[in-house]
Amino acid sequence: MKPRIIRHKRIRAKIKGTAERPRFSVFKSNRHFFIQLIDDEAQKTLISVSDKEIKSKSKSRKIIAREIGKILAKKALIRGVKNVVFDRGGYKFHGIISELAEGAREGGLKF
Repeated sequence: MKPRIIRHKRIRAKIKGTAERPRFSVFKSNRHFFIQLIDDEAQKTLISVSDKEIKSKSKSRKIIAREIGKILAKKALIRGVKNVVFDRGGYKFHGIISELAEGAREGGLKF
């Protein structure tokens, strides 16, 4: 098994999302980022955002990641969600993952 998958399983065993405090889930492929707010109790995705929604002229993946975090935070605040549990998906917390988190914090989410 890949190390990221092992880390992800270990993380997911410890955190759960609820309707009041959903799980902020991150997935990144080689080309795109996907983030979601998930209610694990009801097994529902509340909000999802990807970098495909951004029509940015910037080539920097970090800048795009920060913008996506802000968009998710804006959508979450509209639905009344302020607190989330951060699930980094087994990725190390640096670079793009930390930029996603900072963008969400700038947008008003707390975790």
